[in-house]
Amino acid sequence: MNATTIVYTSNTGFTARYAAMLSEKLGLPAYTLSDALTKLPTGTPVIYMGWLMAGSVAGCKKASKRFAIEAVIGVGLGDTGAQDDAARKACKLPTDVPVFTVQGGMDHAKLKGGYKVGIRLLTKVMAAKKNRTPGEDKMLDLLIKGGDYVSEKELSAVLAWADK
Repeated sequence: MNATTIVYTSNTGFTARYAAMLSEKLGLPAYTLSDALTKLPTGTPVIYMGWLMAGSVAGCKKASKRFAIEAVIGVGLGDTGAQDDAARKACKLPTDVPVFTVQGGMDHAKLKGGYKVGIRLLTKVMAAKKNRTPGEDKMLDLLIKGGDYVSEKELSAVLAWADK
């Protein structure tokens, strides 16, 4: 691993918590994307983290224009690892850049504007779906009740990659 910094975008705080956890574990500084754009030189090797929305990692394309992305971590509602391929495709990342997705959580009180409306719509669609998988049932429960899955365990694949 050549990354010297963690750069992240967080919407409701779950990605920020993962970034802080990973920063501590790897001994790397962590910056929000907006801070990193002013503090880090172009080409800095980074681990990029962002929240997932419709399979895309928020801020990934912007970060990849400025920094040397060593790995991408998307934080979302689904089970850890369930959206790796979708995130890679949405971010248009080459196959040599590792992509990880981890389950974060849902805090309805922190949702604003269009995101709140989008979550309501997603909840209705998921609730109406017949023959849901166990993972989809878990996501629906998270959408309805809220919850928090942030833990070091969810980062185990990332930590194993970084340890190589």
